[in-house]
Amino acid sequence: MTQSIEPNIADLANGWLKNYQLDYKLEQESLNDEIDKALNDYYSKNGGVGGNIPDTKLLLQDKNLHFYPILIEYKGYKDKLEKLDGEGQVENKTTKNESNFKNINGYAVNGAVHYANALLHHTNYTDIIAIGMTGYKDESGKIQYEIGVYFVSKSNLGVGQKVGEFSDFSFLAKDNFDAFIEQVKNLSLSPEELEKLKEQKEREIDISLIRLNQDIYKNEKGLGENDRVYLVAASIIATLGIPGKVSPLEKADLYSSEENGNSDGDIMVRKITAFLEAKSLPKEKKELIIRTLQNTLTTENINRTHNGESQLKRVFTKIVDDLGIYYKIGLTTDFTGKLFNEMYGWLGFTQDKLNDVVLTPSYVCNLLVKLARINKHSYVWDFATGSAGLLVAAMNEMLDDAKNTITSPQELSQKELEIKANQLLGLELLSSVYMLAILNMIMMGDGSSNILNHDSLSFDGKYGFGNRDQDFPADAFILNPPYSASGNGMVFVNKALNMMKKGYASIIIQNSAGSGKAKEYNKNILKNNTLIASIKMPVDVFGGKASVQTNIYVFKVAEKHHKDEMVKFIDFSNDGYTRTNRKKASNNLRDTDRAKERYEELVDLVRFGKSKLNIFTEKEYYENTIDPENGADWNQTSPIDTKPTLSDFKKTVGDYLAWEVSNIIKQQNQQDDRLGK
Repeated sequence: MTQSIEPNIADLANGWLKNYQLDYKLEQESLNDEIDKALNDYYSKNGGVGGNIPDTKLLLQDKNLHFYPILIEYKGYKDKLEKLDGEGQVENKTTKNESNFKNINGYAVNGAVHYANALLHHTNYTDIIAIGMTGYKDESGKIQYEIGVYFVSKSNLGVGQKVGEFSDFSFLAKDNFDAFIEQVKNLSLSPEELEKLKEQKEREIDISLIRLNQDIYKNEKGLGENDRVYLVAASIIATLGIPGKVSPLEKADLYSSEENGNSDGDIMVRKITAFLEAKSLPKEKKELIIRTLQNTLTTENINRTHNGESQLKRVFTKIVDDLGIYYKIGLTTDFTGKLFNEMYGWLGFTQDKLNDVVLTPSYVCNLLVKLARINKHSYVWDFATGSAGLLVAAMNEMLDDAKNTITSPQELSQKELEIKANQLLGLELLSSVYMLAILNMIMMGDGSSNILNHDSLSFDGKYGFGNRDQDFPADAFILNPPYSASGNGMVFVNKALNMMKKGYASIIIQNSAGSGKAKEYNKNILKNNTLIASIKMPVDVFGGKASVQTNIYVFKVAEKHHKDEMVKFIDFSNDGYTRTNRKKASNNLRDTDRAKERYEELVDLVRFGKSKLNIFTEKEYYENTIDPENGADWNQTSPIDTKPTLSDFKKTVGDYLAWEVSNIIKQQNQQDDRLGK
């Protein structure tokens, strides 16, 4: 076997750094406490606990005084620079979202990116440079080498982007470093690339949550389903921190002491209180969150020390190690919604009450948001908030619109605060689900101000906190109601639309609401609102949790429906996704037939009509009127022409003749057999 020349590679590269007069640290040397601790806390390149040791590390500062950790890994073989996947990304994960230790161990860049992710996960550094270098000696004994330089950042979700081609490390030299950082800053991911990365990370979250929940379910006794949800939420809030105000809770901060007032639970409650106070949450809301989490965090059993560690610290460690990276990189996903679905899915509850709290898949949330024409100026409300997945999707759409259209950084910052504080309102009656909604919005950047623990049907339409005397000026309504409510949930639609003066609404609901179950509500709704579209959704859109036929209904608000109004009826049964419901599957939702393009076309069809038909045909798209005095004719389909054509006739005759001939031959064969031929 060829011998590694790693010592030669290290000697060459470190010689450059010495020549540039850079203060670099070798394997066992300390860079700083925060970085050292992160490398030690993160799982190692072999999958063990801790002990990540980059070959060389530096901490460099640019002209703006921003610090960049530089982590370097050396190898000493040909073709051991990097291992990329089919998408051209550093392949450090398997399809099952498990670390690919073979690659992390075997390739220089993969190892360096692994170290960089340790820093993203466990420090406040958000921009890291990962460098891999390998080489070999050619026939003449001369060293041939190659270098890979990657930017690993919160902005690229920790996956890493190649910076460029380099033949030495002089880009790190003092005179060149600012230009190099400019090159790094000019790296950009297209919206499509970023979306793909987000989808990949969302799949990873699903797998991590399944693994975490199974671990807690099997190994942590005495924790009820709500306790588990609250423990995850409490752990995440405690570790979020607020720069300059509240430091994130570290594993080392929990001492597993049984001293009165200083248990791990007490420490976590104090940290969460400090976080919520720094967030300036309304007093009642802050007290409710603390009271709810305190009930779980301060129980005697969870704080009792066994082998020097409390159950709370053990669970906290699992949560931070398994999920920390995802909220550290700022994923704008319905995090607690995924958690909620996984918790209840694993426990296998089937009671009706749970079916009323089935959460809307994120891609359906995004569809409803687009159908309701939400933008940065919208005021959005949801009368059955659940874990706030719809409001998270609305907030993301509004923030994206603001980023894309406002060029002044100061104005953008003010608009973002305004959106989060004043342009979203949600109502949720079930207190445990209400807590999830608040926690979700806090994790997603705090649009939780106006999420209210209220019965929607007695709601007065006013802001919940702050502007209590002021009506919420809603102009966008999105909803996935509990189907057991009156009219399959149309009672909420009727209530909300009657309180609105303009705008659009999109709801996903059991389709029997449009064919008779909600006649009176529907007739009342059409007196002041126009039904624009009725969309038949795939029957398995909610996976195994609720296989019911649903429709999306889209309304223009505050304009009476005229009997000659043309309604767009769209059969969206084939939305391009194939769904499975296997617990151990790495991906239960696969795009098998241009799903993204289908969803985009659907939004265009609802807004612009027939001219946007491309993937779909007139079999799936049909325009017709409804009778505003009927209320049960909202689920129409394209009429099927039953009149036979000449080709139909020819095919039928041909099929019949083929059948006749086949029968004659069969009978002849049977007769021959009997005669012994």
